[in-house]
Formats: sequence, C-alpha cells, structure tokens
Amino acid sequence: MLLNKLFKSVMEQDRAPIVICDLTHTIVYMNPVAVERYHKDLTGQSLKNCHNAKSGELIDKVILWFKESADNNIVYTYNNEKENKDVYMVALRDDSGELIGYYEKHEYRAKETGELYGF
Repeated sequence: MLLNKLFKSVMEQDRAPIVICDLTHTIVYMNPVAVERYHKDLTGQSLKNCHNAKSGELIDKVILWFKESADNNIVYTYNNEKENKDVYMVALRDDSGELIGYYEKHEYRAKETGELYGF
C-alpha cells in the first residue's frame, strides 16, 4: 500500500495535468492541476465527451495501436505553441503487459525559471 501512496503523491505533486482513463474512456483520475485546468473534476465521465468526433476517432486508433503490441506505449498527439509543450498519449499496462488504460502526458519545453534548490 505504501507504493500506491507514493505513486499517488507523485501524480498529485506534478505541475502538469494528468488525466488517467480506463479502456472505456472513463476518466478514473485527475490530478489537482488537471482539475484546475479543466475547471472541474471530470472523474467518472467519458474523455470522449471532452473531444470532438475527429479527436475521438484518433483516440480509438491510438488504443488499437496500443493493443497491437506491448511495445506500443507512447504517441505524440499535439503541440501547444502557446504553452510551449508537447502532448502524448501513454499506454498503462498491468504486470503481464496487458493494456488496462491510458493517460495524457504534457511535456513543457520552456526553461525553468525557478532558482536551483530554491528553498
């Protein structure tokens, strides 16, 4: 159980939004940054309700690709120039390699402005 608490803490301390979905596209977890970004907690709702039809089709294609091989685990999906970040879909797998869900990963490209060890 300590490991679960540690993983949850890692996600909750991340400065990027984290939205985790199961294979039915139900949002099962949003970290605090994601809740703030999307202005509400969407846990329990379908991720597809937040996207247009074209995006929904692309999400389905990515899931099919994830299912093709346990080596298919990350897809670049979007660049947001305004926020200087890239966005990815990442496969989540169980210990046997079976696909159990996915999440959206944001990687910001802006140089850190905080002080080194700024405490």
